[in-house]
Amino acid sequence: MTDQNPVFIPGPTNMPDRLRRALQVQTQDHRAPDFVDTFAPVLTDTLKVFGSTAGKVITFPASGTGGWEAAICNTLSPGDKVLVGRYGVFSHRWIDMCQRHGLDVQIVDVPWGQGAPADRFAEILAADTAHEIRAVLTTHNETATGVRSDIAAVRAAMDGADHPALLFVDCVSSLASMPFEFDAWGVDIAVGGSQKGFMLPTGMAILCVSPKALEAMETAKLPRTFFDFRDMMKANATGGFPYTPPLQLIYGMRESLTMLFEEGLENVYARHFRLAEGVRRAVDAWGLHLVAKTPDLYSHTVSAVCVPEGFDSNALTDHAYRAYKVSFGVGLGELNGKAFRIGHLGSLTDVMVLSGLATIEMAMADLNYPITLGSGVAAAQEYYRHSSAVALKSAA
Repeated sequence: MTDQNPVFIPGPTNMPDRLRRALQVQTQDHRAPDFVDTFAPVLTDTLKVFGSTAGKVITFPASGTGGWEAAICNTLSPGDKVLVGRYGVFSHRWIDMCQRHGLDVQIVDVPWGQGAPADRFAEILAADTAHEIRAVLTTHNETATGVRSDIAAVRAAMDGADHPALLFVDCVSSLASMPFEFDAWGVDIAVGGSQKGFMLPTGMAILCVSPKALEAMETAKLPRTFFDFRDMMKANATGGFPYTPPLQLIYGMRESLTMLFEEGLENVYARHFRLAEGVRRAVDAWGLHLVAKTPDLYSHTVSAVCVPEGFDSNALTDHAYRAYKVSFGVGLGELNGKAFRIGHLGSLTDVMVLSGLATIEMAMADLNYPITLGSGVAAAQEYYRHSSAVALKSAA
């Protein structure tokens, strides 16, 4: 029965039974003429989740990392210069990928716990009068630190410098959980995945691509075959794939979108704010603090919690799993051993989050953390009892 315990990692997330049933379909012919009736609406409806009417949704059988690679190799050429802020594990991995592809990467290092350095981007882009920088890469929600960056501010920095660079955004751990405004923020490529807000298994990289990015594809010289936008769009136009598609995930995506729209995207975002705020109240009650430096940076999908000096966060997450069969996120990179992460996204309710808070409290008490057993749960209970998801819509 222990496999019924929810996970509190920031992805893959808990999968509702409704989606598990949607995945259990018999093999079908993806080249049949009526497959377009299933696949085309998935692409159209996913565009709504990105907050776009002008973009084009392109999917690949891959994780979000495959989506990053598709963004890079379809729009850039060897030696092209890109500007990237490094403020967590996943922004660093995107940097590593660019370097491996032979790009000239200008890195702006930022202390972990802070977000995308829009002010530094503005200075660098203004100084780049020859427009050598071809793209600016940002991570909307840094999963390692629980930091949400202001993408609108990054776009404002680019516009203020009157710079033509493309804007690429990793929204893997924010899409379908927090508001994302592809058109309004002037994003050129946004990269998501199936395994977080969409509540599905890993295996589908989901991109939204602007007309400007599609135009850049015509001069890009980096090699691509599996991740070629042109091949995928040509096949998608008639409801097909250039190779065998992940059929079960496509059917699951159809059902996931139906669930999101039934709840209403604004209600989805309000629920995630509500769950996150309850977790933050618990962290305060424990006397601990988040990695994110200021409230405007708080993620609504994952909270990275610093452990007290002298304690090992890895021992804590290991104990929670071994003693109570519940998974929490480990500290990554610079936070290894120093912080644990509570994922509160996807298929979760107040009651489920309370179970996670109670579990990690028991684990901390077992390991003699300086907390009062029940304090965090009580703080979250008080918040959940007296708050209204409807009233919190605007706060998301």
